[in-house]
Amino acid sequence: MSKNVRVRFAPSPTGPLHIGGVRTALFNYLFAKKHGGDFVLRIEDTDQNRYVEGAEDYIIEALNWCNIPFDEGPNKNEKFGPYRQSERKHLYKQYADILIAKDKAYYAFDTAEALDAERKNHEAEGKTFIYNWHNREKGRLVNSLVLTAEETQAKIDAGENYVIRFKSPQDQTLHLKDIIRGDISIDTNTLDDKVLFKSDGMPTYHLANIVDDYLMEITHVIRGEEWLPSLALHQLLYDAFGWKAPEFAHLPLILKPTGKGKLSKRDGDKLGFPVFPLEWEDPKTGDISKGYKQDGYFREAMVNFLAFLGWNPGTEQELFSLENLVSEFDLARVNKAGARFDPDKTKWFNHQYMQQQLDLDLAESFKAERSELAEIDVNYIALVVGLIKERATFVSDFWDLSHFFFSAPTSYDEKASKKTLKEDTAEIMQTVSEIVLKTNDFTVENLQNNLKSWIKDNEIGFGKVMMPLRLALVGALQGPDVFDIMFMIGKNETVNRIKALIRSL
Repeated sequence: MSKNVRVRFAPSPTGPLHIGGVRTALFNYLFAKKHGGDFVLRIEDTDQNRYVEGAEDYIIEALNWCNIPFDEGPNKNEKFGPYRQSERKHLYKQYADILIAKDKAYYAFDTAEALDAERKNHEAEGKTFIYNWHNREKGRLVNSLVLTAEETQAKIDAGENYVIRFKSPQDQTLHLKDIIRGDISIDTNTLDDKVLFKSDGMPTYHLANIVDDYLMEITHVIRGEEWLPSLALHQLLYDAFGWKAPEFAHLPLILKPTGKGKLSKRDGDKLGFPVFPLEWEDPKTGDISKGYKQDGYFREAMVNFLAFLGWNPGTEQELFSLENLVSEFDLARVNKAGARFDPDKTKWFNHQYMQQQLDLDLAESFKAERSELAEIDVNYIALVVGLIKERATFVSDFWDLSHFFFSAPTSYDEKASKKTLKEDTAEIMQTVSEIVLKTNDFTVENLQNNLKSWIKDNEIGFGKVMMPLRLALVGALQGPDVFDIMFMIGKNETVNRIKALIRSL
């Protein structure tokens, strides 16, 4: 493939970026980088009624956090700018006029009331109303196909509201190609005459999208499955202008955890997982939606699990760095069927990436989260993290897994106490504390050798010693290796905790 590959991600700033949108951006990014091309961000804000303040900044921040920044876009390398459609609206009317001049589009003056009446008439006859070749020239609809040029111009001059509709061809079979879905055939008689330009002076998505993709020299359009029904119109528009169309690829839907229906924010709220990359505060209601970043996910984990929603490498490998994904990504390996979202699998990915992080980096994050660690040396915290991170999925799990490294237990788990504490426990623990005190070179190995030798020599059950010892150190029957805990907290603290357990007996 040539080096001039250009793809675009074109979200609408109507709210926070859903992970389905992030997945679309990611696949565009991977495809562009795989082929040495450009990843373009275009903000499609033609629908000003749904515009949400702060949404564009959120989109850009989310892409940057995911480490998939755009090469061209608003305020960045604007060689095909501007990149906001609202700033390009002066362009679109001239292209709508070109289509009218070529008899590929026409003015329509029908009021909303008239169209509604037409729909009801069709329903009464058991039919579905479609504005196209069936009825556009029958006289009941008011458009420039039935009016004279003079009548049409008079209506425009009088300030009557109008739209410009595409003139769908009649009795043709349209042959389309999709990289993911293969060959598609469409009977053009089933297509309606879509509105391309609205009476408010703004283009619809269809016209603006085609014109912008052409002017920005987009070579591949990789977008969600929901745009597949628009593919026929878009191909017809390219043909009408006499332009070469880009290649199309429509990505499968991301489905609910049940596998039925498209994943929504409601599913996340119900099951307690984010559906947005970053936390979002609704500027109108003040409602806050969870984000993967704030929930403690690593960006690498998020990118990795998103890549597997609809794509697979054809091997058993599941962990891919962004660089690996770029080299392995292929649209031919994107599935047609919807991809079921699995919240547990996203946690699995985060756990895997947790193990790859440097202990010191994790310790910095852990220390920043807990006021109890403010005065503790971060290098000590890093040693603790190294002992517990294999049991953790998030940094927020660390405190429950490690609090006993930083402070002695103030109580003992009731169930564990009943299971562990026997009549001779106090005597055994007294001896254990003496062995600990006599261990001069206080290392894990020496502690282990000294204590295990005494247990073996005295033919005491291993659990009879180690379980109450763990209870003394931790307050429960949990945590990493007992000898690691003893070494970390030191000889004096170990003895103090054993004595505290003896006193409680």
